[in-house]
Amino acid sequence: MNTGPSCADPRHVIARRAAREVARGQLINLGIGLPTLIPAYLDEPAAAWVHSENGIVGVGALARPDDLDSQLIDAGGGYVSVVPGGAIVDSATSFGMIRRGLIDITFLGALQVSAQGDLANWLVPGSLVAGIGGGAELAQKARRVIVTMPHVDKAGRPKIVTRCTLPLTASKRVTTIITEHAVFACSERGLRLVERLGAMSVAELRTITEADFTVDEEGA
Repeated sequence: MNTGPSCADPRHVIARRAAREVARGQLINLGIGLPTLIPAYLDEPAAAWVHSENGIVGVGALARPDDLDSQLIDAGGGYVSVVPGGAIVDSATSFGMIRRGLIDITFLGALQVSAQGDLANWLVPGSLVAGIGGGAELAQKARRVIVTMPHVDKAGRPKIVTRCTLPLTASKRVTTIITEHAVFACSERGLRLVERLGAMSVAELRTITEADFTVDEEGA
């Protein structure tokens, strides 16, 4: 696995661990923000096909400031590259790939995730938001929905909750949560700690995780 840039930044801890979920040849979608860091940690740029819902199949790494195409952007407006063999498609084709269930994994950020895998990731309280966006279709139709996010919000409140209090993007669709501290699996039976990342103990994780969880032997 590519070690990528320095991983002192929690966002890179999350992105590096998320890259381990990707199998060679899969078609994956990256949400806005943190998920766009994941390609830097794949074994090679073409290890997986990265889909962007605005119409790119084969998104590469973020473009360098000295080598970017101002008309080549991902769904979040970031300047990107395209891997050899990649393609530019129209919106109907791009969303058709989503709606037909062809996306193997979508990596999404979140404001809240419940123990049963409910996802809330679009309405920021007190902010003007245009709408729910393409995340709703991705969360409903992708074969796996993996949330990559900080463990707590900027105010220090847990983002992994017993029940979401914000409007839902999708119900019971998140399979895996990856934060800078841990990896959790979600199911109707509740939350399960799969792996700890870093030095935080299970007891310490419970203090920053609202939802109760069980612990796999590997996560202990």
